[in-house]
Amino acid sequence: MDFEVSEFQSDLADGIRRLCEGRFPLESIRSRESTAHTVDRDGWKELGDAGVFHLCLAEEAGGVGLGLAEASLVFEELGRSLVPGPLVASHLAAGLVDGADDGSVVVGLVERPAGGAPGADVLPIVIEHLADLDVLLVLSDEGIGRLDPGSLDATPLPRPMDPLTPVWSVASLPTAEPVAGPEVAAWWRRDGAVLTAALQVGMAQWACDLAVEYAKGRVQFGRPIGGFQAVKHLCADMAVRAEVARIAVQAAAVTVDQPDVGDPDVAAAGAKLLADEAAVTNGRSCIQVHGGMGFTWEVPAHLAYKRARVLATTFGTDGALAESLADALAPSTGR
Repeated sequence: MDFEVSEFQSDLADGIRRLCEGRFPLESIRSRESTAHTVDRDGWKELGDAGVFHLCLAEEAGGVGLGLAEASLVFEELGRSLVPGPLVASHLAAGLVDGADDGSVVVGLVERPAGGAPGADVLPIVIEHLADLDVLLVLSDEGIGRLDPGSLDATPLPRPMDPLTPVWSVASLPTAEPVAGPEVAAWWRRDGAVLTAALQVGMAQWACDLAVEYAKGRVQFGRPIGGFQAVKHLCADMAVRAEVARIAVQAAAVTVDQPDVGDPDVAAAGAKLLADEAAVTNGRSCIQVHGGMGFTWEVPAHLAYKRARVLATTFGTDGALAESLADALAPSTGR
């Protein structure tokens, strides 16, 4: 088993980074803040043409036939560029929903609350990017179902946590058309956790880079603030946090691709836990490095922090992930 990033994988990540830099510059992304439509349809199609959504789809099904190891590197770059939209859901849906693989269809995902029967779900149920969705998939222990987004009686929430992740609330989710069973739902949860963790790593690194760049240029008391020990420590901790999370995500992706070497579910949970912490904490530290102006809307530091807080609630919260890890390790620790 080789955990090292190969030359091909590095070139793949570099190619996606260049695509994102050209197609999703920060000023273009920010122009969609606090709007109902944050998905750039043309850009979404370009991502599909580049293979982002069908990287893991078998070649005989029209995909690229790569593994989660390659997909995690690609999603790290998407996170680094703060690309908005249901990226993970559309990737998972490739091969299941027509058009998801080439980016011509935008697919969203919502999880039915545990124990919630159709029409009697626990409130509130929040759906992201509803105005941009062509298909909405419902994830539950029973499997995956399909809904028409336009059929829902949904209310937009006026102040979402992330201005680039608009959300709607619904009173309940109706019965969905079954499209896959519980086995698929289980690996969607696992792979979704790894890919979401990869997005978090990208944002953690972006926040670190933004803080370092500012610390080099901001002069106080006649010297760059990056020369002060307190700021140095903040930036160094951010770099270490991002790198530790990156290694955990890469290891989890490789373990999913080669499950004979370890437990993919444990690796995925650990990676998501570390990546969530890295993204949220780095976003907070980036704001702190920027000082008083870091709290203003004009400084983009808040975008990574808010997105990280949102993603930390999907495919496992910190408490749920920690509990699953503790239960998995209990036999060997004598718990």
